[in-house]
Amino acid sequence: MTDTTAVPAASFDRARPARWAQDYGVYAAVAALVLFNIAFTDNFLQTATLRTQLVQVAPVVIAALGMAMVIGSEGVDLSVGSVMALAAAVLPLYIGYGLWPAVLVALLVGALVGVVNGTLVAVVGLQPIVATLALLVGGRGLALVFADGQLKGITNPTLLELGTGELLSVPYTVLIAGVLALVIGFVVRGTVYGRQLVAVGGNRAASALAGLPVKRVLIGTYALCAVLAALAGVLATARLGASDPSAIGNLMELSAITAVVVGGTPLTGGRIRVLGTVAGALLMQLVRATLINHDLPDSSAQMIQAAIILAAVYLARERRTR
Repeated sequence: MTDTTAVPAASFDRARPARWAQDYGVYAAVAALVLFNIAFTDNFLQTATLRTQLVQVAPVVIAALGMAMVIGSEGVDLSVGSVMALAAAVLPLYIGYGLWPAVLVALLVGALVGVVNGTLVAVVGLQPIVATLALLVGGRGLALVFADGQLKGITNPTLLELGTGELLSVPYTVLIAGVLALVIGFVVRGTVYGRQLVAVGGNRAASALAGLPVKRVLIGTYALCAVLAALAGVLATARLGASDPSAIGNLMELSAITAVVVGGTPLTGGRIRVLGTVAGALLMQLVRATLINHDLPDSSAQMIQAAIILAAVYLARERRTR
């Protein structure tokens, strides 16, 4: 007698493509764009072209690394662009004491802004978007006050070398961004603070009940984000050879958030993808460069970037709801 017991057909897991796309889509997109440019863009593989792309994206990567940590804590920092402007404005005021004292002051100013942001979020209880919005506006205004509303040229040769020099044919700014990505990756995965940060981002109330130092973790995370933004401001100033607080860091907060989201870090926190953030920044840079190289207007790049952001948010939502 034949066994007629029905074997249920394997059901298609609709969440699997969304998971794959969120985990690896950004790398596939970067690889596809690189291959496209190799095939269809003149001089793409020339050293000068690659150098330009990497130098331009380096400050975005540095700022996005800090943003990834803040978003991983279920927050957001809208003030990173203004912190870059503040750092740029402070540099000329102290460069007379030497390069490194001036850089240290710029980073300390960034840390102070981050501590204020973190305190407003962790202690006062403000929503991150509200707390950092105030410093988005006020920080750039303060930068313009420090700079007396003027662009100031930089003549310190060491600072200019930091912005334009290279080691073994790799620009210093790119080296710094790469090293920082490795450091932040280690901090997130290999330290107690990193594990606490992910836990706080995943469930803040449960983390507090478990005895984790939630407020300290949040304040430290916002401070670290601001220090990285200040460093990005220093490097941008060094590359331009001038302190321009009205332009440096302009819309950087959006670029950083975009890189983080496209890289697979969910806006709901609890997960931080450092390598994905770097790839997200590279993807946005490649999209823009590709369109410009093929004589398409900058507005096209903005619309495509917006579509990529929507796709990333949709994929994150699909993954969360499954």
